[in-house]
Amino acid sequence: MDTEVTILRKKLPKGGALKTEQAVNTARRTGQTVETSQKFGAATNKQHGTTLNVAKLDHETEELKHATVSQDVSKLIMQGRQAKGWSQKELATRINEKPQVVTDYEAGRGIPNQLVLGKIERAIEMKLRGKDKGKPLVLPAKK
Repeated sequence: MDTEVTILRKKLPKGGALKTEQAVNTARRTGQTVETSQKFGAATNKQHGTTLNVAKLDHETEELKHATVSQDVSKLIMQGRQAKGWSQKELATRINEKPQVVTDYEAGRGIPNQLVLGKIERAIEMKLRGKDKGKPLVLPAKK
């Protein structure tokens, strides 16, 4: 009597299914080798690791701050604006900047930007940079 025996086996799971906890436990039970490794920064939205510069900044003792507009320049801006009879908002409109920029410059909190200082100089017709701060700005004649 000739009998043929067919043994059916399940197919091995594909790559994505091998990562599940159930697949790992099944592999352990059957004696297969299981390798686990933890990826650095996995499942986070971090783009970069820390650099040496971060460590230097952490160990820095003095406070690092941006340079701000000096008090004399902020007073000159305020005096020039008031001499024209403008509010901060009117000056900001004339130089095409936000009113907060003018407020920060007058309070001495603004970070000096040469383009903005140039616009304010032309608007209030007073020099704000160089040796002759506070003197009238001579605008070239329009042709």
